Amino acid sequence: MTLTAIVRPVSRSIAQCELTHLSREPIDYDAAVRQHADYEAALMRSGCEVVRVPAADDMPDAVFVEDVAIVLDELAVMTRPGAPARRDEGFEVEAALARFRKIVRITEPATLDGGDVLRVGRTFFVGRSARTSNEGIEQLRRHASEFGCEVRAVDVHGCLHLKSAVTAVGESTLLGNSTYVDRGAFGEVDWIDVDAREPMAANALWIGNRVIYPKAFVHTSRVLREHLKARKTTLDLIDASELAKAEGGVTCCCLILRT
Repeated sequence: MTLTAIVRPVSRSIAQCELTHLSREPIDYDAAVRQHADYEAALMRSGCEVVRVPAADDMPDAVFVEDVAIVLDELAVMTRPGAPARRDEGFEVEAALARFRKIVRITEPATLDGGDVLRVGRTFFVGRSARTSNEGIEQLRRHASEFGCEVRAVDVHGCLHLKSAVTAVGESTLLGNSTYVDRGAFGEVDWIDVDAREPMAANALWIGNRVIYPKAFVHTSRVLREHLKARKTTLDLIDASELAKAEGGVTCCCLILRT
């Protein structure tokens, strides 16, 4: 079995990205490109073979490939992003995924962003957010139930996506901000709270025995490192500061699949 990470280069127009909860700041394109290269290197350290989708310089948010698809073991679900300007981003990503998975689609009028979908085992928690509608959740439920997967809707408040509020850092361990999401919605899991000084620190990318994480969150990373050490999991800190200005996290820039 091979782990494949599908990624896409930073768009030259990233400064015109969609923003919902952040004020617009200048984004250094060259620095963002360097940071993305370091991110790819972290994916490779995690055992992934990196597959690059062609750049889309006319699509500011195209680097955030997570939002346009949801990968199950048996198929890939192409989403219908909640931001209308992002709905053409999926075509090249679909072509890459079609090498590995059967393709199905979320259809209008439903909306669904991949950043709202958190997988824990065979359960998919889906954020009910400004970008993901009830109909989008229901369509995903129909696709996933064919393969014995459960879909549970979770309300999200105060942040862009579910995975802005909570991510998995182990088989049954979640890193989260309970201000944005009800931790009780996830059942019996180990929950690590982000440091109160770092409300946006819940986005981490767990791959095997490594967790990729932004080095900017110094307080949360200390707590997280202690939890991971007991599980013999390495915390791999990277600089993701430029992509963070576009409301991007470390989960946003790849699609991981077993091939």
